[in-house]
Amino acid sequence: MIVPLTKQLKVCFLDQEAFREYLLKNNVKEEQASTFIVKLLELQEFLLKEGVEIDSIPEGKIIYYTEILVKKKEDSILDLLRAIIHYANFTKKYDYIIEVIDIAEGYNAMDNLHQRIAEKHGEEIREEVFKGMTIPPLGVHPDIKPQFTKGIMKRMEKILGEEKTVELLAPCLHVGPVESAKKDREDFLKLKDIDKFLSLKKKELVERIEKHRDEGTLEYTQYIDNDVVEYVKNSPTITPGKREGDKIIVTKIPYQMQKILKAEDQRMKRYYACYCAWIRGAIKKGEEGNISANFCHCSAGYFKQYWDIIFDQSIKVKPIETPLTGALECKFAIYIPKEFQ
Repeated sequence: MIVPLTKQLKVCFLDQEAFREYLLKNNVKEEQASTFIVKLLELQEFLLKEGVEIDSIPEGKIIYYTEILVKKKEDSILDLLRAIIHYANFTKKYDYIIEVIDIAEGYNAMDNLHQRIAEKHGEEIREEVFKGMTIPPLGVHPDIKPQFTKGIMKRMEKILGEEKTVELLAPCLHVGPVESAKKDREDFLKLKDIDKFLSLKKKELVERIEKHRDEGTLEYTQYIDNDVVEYVKNSPTITPGKREGDKIIVTKIPYQMQKILKAEDQRMKRYYACYCAWIRGAIKKGEEGNISANFCHCSAGYFKQYWDIIFDQSIKVKPIETPLTGALECKFAIYIPKEFQ
């Protein structure tokens, strides 16, 4: 079914049937596919007015558009971003995905925190913590988000104390790699050995990024070249980590490894290393010291979700160092349960 063009959408578009077929093959329902096509038609109409075609969107233009939608109080930005990701994969314009993830990374984290505070400490405390503060909506430029993080962390630590603040953040504020962890638990149970398991997962990671390198596709938000592959191979603690006594020490692959290797400024290296949109902009501005380092317990929680499934129990994970604390990597300690040590 071709989506009819309204009076406001008198523009040519891609082969709608081919794109719709692609969406349906990728398990997008018919109604959602129609929504995605409409969102892309609207985007293209905007781009044409800017003298830009949808197949050659310059860096920064998607964020510019979503900020306009935010000012108009549009409530369908998530549909637009999902549509762009599908279109980027359909046309192999992977640069679009990088910009979309910059916009959407952890977009609902503060909404989840808002809900979690009420669940753990009651609505009255929640309202006290968030009084006078408005969560930046999806679609705003990510660099403005750290200002909110600074304020909400100060408010939580003052009202709840550091310990309870960490307890709220420690489970992570967004969903981690649950499905992949379930598959990896099967491997862990077969191997019955942490070191062999870590070795297997590292081998799989290297094979995956080598495939991305060879095919020119993305590992989350970055292209992979030989330098990135060698960095991962030669960094023993890069995900999934290395056992040291009763702990697994793990570091994340930096958010934008190629840019780190090219950057000369240490501050920008830390900026490119950080995944968190609620922090990253502060590092770029040199204002990260204004944000409590306890916020990185949220990132630690991402690993906690994974290892909770692997070990089939709740475990402790702590940040060791992160770009927020002045490091060039995000490094965490995963505490191994006694029965697995």
